[in-house]
Amino acid sequence: MRRGEPGGGGRFGRRGGSDESGDAGRRGESGFRRRDDADDRRRPSTDRGADARRSGTDRDDWASRGEGSQDRRRGGEGAHVGGGRSFDRRPPRPEEPDLPDDVQATDLDPAVRRDLLSLDKGNAETVARHLVMAVRLVDDEPGLALAHARAARQRAGRIAVVRETAGVVAYHAGEWAEALSELRTARRMSGGSGLLAVMADCERGLGRPERAIELGRSEEGRALRGDEATELRIVVAGARMDLGQYDQAVVTLQTSDLDPSRTGSAAARLFYAYADALVAAGRTDEGLTWFLNAASADLDGETDAEERAAELTGDIDL
Repeated sequence: MRRGEPGGGGRFGRRGGSDESGDAGRRGESGFRRRDDADDRRRPSTDRGADARRSGTDRDDWASRGEGSQDRRRGGEGAHVGGGRSFDRRPPRPEEPDLPDDVQATDLDPAVRRDLLSLDKGNAETVARHLVMAVRLVDDEPGLALAHARAARQRAGRIAVVRETAGVVAYHAGEWAEALSELRTARRMSGGSGLLAVMADCERGLGRPERAIELGRSEEGRALRGDEATELRIVVAGARMDLGQYDQAVVTLQTSDLDPSRTGSAAARLFYAYADALVAAGRTDEGLTWFLNAASADLDGETDAEERAAELTGDIDL
């Protein structure tokens, strides 16, 4: 993980937090880690790259629209033009990525498959297979994963978990505007605040750190607890640093969770972000201490805390 890359502010844990157990893709829970970069290890940095890519606009699922007599009068499906040929006003569905034969709808979490029951059987199976591929590819081939997620959305755009999945995959692919649009739509459909940190990070990616801070101050943001609250704090601290407010970033991260005896991904990420903010605020010695704390807590090697500590001390063998 490297400084200055988009997606900083922390990896979003499976099921909306740091818990990584169980199947991906439950109801209201995207089943993805937050996308930080294609690298094997991503620094939970509060830095944010400036090159945010804008995406296309959100579209409804055309297949779900009615085909009654009113549509026919307006030239919809079933209307006749000229020599008796039918004319369909609906645009053709965009070309979809191939689905390997070994990918089955049953590979998707049962809770998500239940959400697809409102679709006809064949469409539900295809949507499920696209979602499975999105989950499989999101870390290594985020662009292709996004193509599958978009295909699922095009077929089932009125199902909240499909829109949420499309949003998280777009976030992993660095499509901040598209991700934000999809996540907002999913929240309108089903409620909840588990993806608030991802939405705030998208605002940073779009060059709007003030909006990320506003999300942190919102009623929903203040109501978060545990790892979800920690993730949002990390993103808000990053937004403060985007604005050059380094002391405020430090204060944002000062919670009772800054306990050096803690270990695990959530602790390592928090310690790392705190160290980063301290160094940016000119408190290098304290920052070094917390980089070392982060390295000790990082049991899975998710951060480059040891390398950052070595940079500060000049000890390449640290």
